[in-house]
Amino acid sequence: MYRLMRVNAANRNGLARFYFVLGLYTYLMLTITCSPSTAYETLQGKAQGSTYTLQFELSKTTETQLLQKEVDQLLSNIDQSMSTYVPGSIISKLNQSEGAWVNVDALFMRVLVSALEVAKETEGAFDPTIGSVVQLWGFGFDEMRGDISDKSIQEALLRSGFEQINVDTLESSVRIPNGFSIDFNAIAQGFSVDTLALLLELKGIQNYMVELGGEVRTGGYNAQGDHWNIGIDRPINESATGRELQAIISLKNKSLATSGNYRKYKINAETGKRSVHSINPKTGNSFPTEVLSASVLAPTCMFADAFATALMVMPFEEGKALIENEADLEAYWIIEDEKGKTKEVFSSGFSLE
Repeated sequence: MYRLMRVNAANRNGLARFYFVLGLYTYLMLTITCSPSTAYETLQGKAQGSTYTLQFELSKTTETQLLQKEVDQLLSNIDQSMSTYVPGSIISKLNQSEGAWVNVDALFMRVLVSALEVAKETEGAFDPTIGSVVQLWGFGFDEMRGDISDKSIQEALLRSGFEQINVDTLESSVRIPNGFSIDFNAIAQGFSVDTLALLLELKGIQNYMVELGGEVRTGGYNAQGDHWNIGIDRPINESATGRELQAIISLKNKSLATSGNYRKYKINAETGKRSVHSINPKTGNSFPTEVLSASVLAPTCMFADAFATALMVMPFEEGKALIENEADLEAYWIIEDEKGKTKEVFSSGFSLE
């Protein structure tokens, strides 16, 4: 059993910010300065199998070259903590621990505690222990081969279940059953965005937009003095020419994460069958639902990322009820009806403006 206190909607944002500050101070020594702004700057790079962009109001004392190095170092620290593609990372060691306790850093513990919270709130629609199922469907290191049998799915599911994670927050250590595999792909990018945003804030930068892999967090205003406008893709597959926008959302000191199955999917090399990256942790299935995409607004990008993933596998009505019961979450769905027509659905507090 894991020791975890449920964080309600009212205090989640405050607790999240506390942990972000705590984790960053573990890794960074920052000089916090505030001075009159002169212009907006853009930093870009590659990270976590994708790209990142930071746009922010530049102060006279901000050294962009130094900041770029700090950003890249911070992203590298996150990879060393929770990337399954780094052989010596903490998460790789945990997945190969054969049931032993493994010491983790503050970054890993923060993400794990948050992942378990979302797993509880979604009743397992989000589950960080489905690494074995992810591998089975070809979304990990290996390509999917042949038909995926019900037997192989059930065997993989036996090696999952967030309730079986043991967490010792006092000793900063974690234990998972032998054969289990933790996967943070549905939450780590959101956490990375939050951490980069806090890095900017600790340097006195209040007007910014941070984007990594399509996950976004904003603060203050853009260079035109307006809130940041973020586009959401129209759910068309990658064979279509270019990308089209379904909607544009004005973000006001919020985070936005979108999950969709219309671009992220695998084609079985042997059978030609298509499987989507949103895998249902309860059934182990990797098949599309009526939800084509789900976008979540939240105070932190980490929670937006995780809840958007859960909404992709939950029946639409259940997902909508979940969001309506969360005071600090709003969502926007693009769903497909039985006739193949798409429609937009908004939670009660969601606004494009």
